[in-house]
Amino acid sequence: MSSAQVLNVTLPALSAGWSADKDFKAVGKVSAATQRNLEPVGPHFLAHARRKRHHRTFSEDERIQAQQNVKKTEDDEDDDISEDEDPMMLQRDAKDWKGQDHYAVLGLTKYRWRATPEQVKRAHRKKVLRHHPDKKAALGDRDENDSFFKCIQKATEILSDPVKRRQFDSVDEAADVEPPSKKQSQKGDFFKLWAPVFEAEGRFSKIQPVPQLGDDNSTFEEVDTFYNFWYNFDSWRTFEYLDEDVPDDGESRDQKRHVEKKNANARRKRKTEDTARLRHLVDDCAALDERIKKFRKAARADKDKKRLEKEAEAKRLAEEKENARLAEEKAKKDAEESAKADREKAKKAKEAAKNAAKKNKRVLKGSVKDVNYFAESGEPSASQVDSVLTDVDFINSKIDSEELASLAERLTAAGKDGAAVKNVYAEEFKRLIGAGKAKEGEAKFFA
Repeated sequence: MSSAQVLNVTLPALSAGWSADKDFKAVGKVSAATQRNLEPVGPHFLAHARRKRHHRTFSEDERIQAQQNVKKTEDDEDDDISEDEDPMMLQRDAKDWKGQDHYAVLGLTKYRWRATPEQVKRAHRKKVLRHHPDKKAALGDRDENDSFFKCIQKATEILSDPVKRRQFDSVDEAADVEPPSKKQSQKGDFFKLWAPVFEAEGRFSKIQPVPQLGDDNSTFEEVDTFYNFWYNFDSWRTFEYLDEDVPDDGESRDQKRHVEKKNANARRKRKTEDTARLRHLVDDCAALDERIKKFRKAARADKDKKRLEKEAEAKRLAEEKENARLAEEKAKKDAEESAKADREKAKKAKEAAKNAAKKNKRVLKGSVKDVNYFAESGEPSASQVDSVLTDVDFINSKIDSEELASLAERLTAAGKDGAAVKNVYAEEFKRLIGAGKAKEGEAKFFA
């Protein structure tokens, strides 16, 4: 209970010669007295009445009111915020803050990286109301060990700072979801078992939102997009939270550089190991994904169908080509046989024409022989025979086979009439002269 304090204040002295009778001036009038009914109200009266009713001292009443305020605050918060602490966690050393689970300290293990900044604030407020040294003292707890309260403050500091919180989330193994085994995946619901794994891993993606695993009805494009995303996963994990503390005393610059280099190498190694781990995890999931097997089977069937269609088309083209070749060979053979027949026919015709020409030539020579080489009486002289045959050969040399046949036909018709035969030769010679094939005097006997 607070006590009254008396202050000694000296009033200023009146000026010399001041008199109430002459210097006092009234600026107003006091109103008349009014009777009013006063009622005991207000927080202070209620506190006084509460103390009197329960026979409490001031300190007892403040302690009990503090307990009720804490309980009211806890009841106003969501039940999911700020779970009860593990007794072992209450014994933590605040100096070992890197080893503590900040989400567990604030009672946010259910939310972890999903906890909003507002939930972090509310959880901190609730923990402070429960574990603040002053509140504990007001509740009658005289334990002066405030180590866990320092853990709360450190957890709030880490989780309230976006950069520090991301560093802690980068190594928060408690938020990881263990992938199911091959046996579990084959016997259980594949999508129900694997979806939480990729949801947990997706918190590290620079690209948001992360593609979902889907279900049995997912299309090939959706499944292909999902696995392409995870095989090319772009992670923001840096593992800085696990760095060894860098000395900041400024005395050993070389030591500082050594620690910084050591931390950088350790981060790179952990990054490489994490990338390999994630790739192995995606490989395991893809190997057990029946959708991929179904798509591959459909692709093989489609490929086989296209192969069979291609083979059938190739066979058809080959048959068409073979048929064309056979048709070409047949046409060539027919053409050769036709040409051979034509040649034989032409040969026979030529031989027939040649025989006919020989026969007609014999007719020509026989025609003059039958008329005794145009001798009027007795045997013709040798010179006359030679002259007649020379002129016959001349005419024969100037005419073609058709003209020869025509001449032979006319000579045959003339028979053994010497005058008629000679007249036929004379007409033929005259025709040759008219056609420009002979000149006057070249066949003297028939001129």
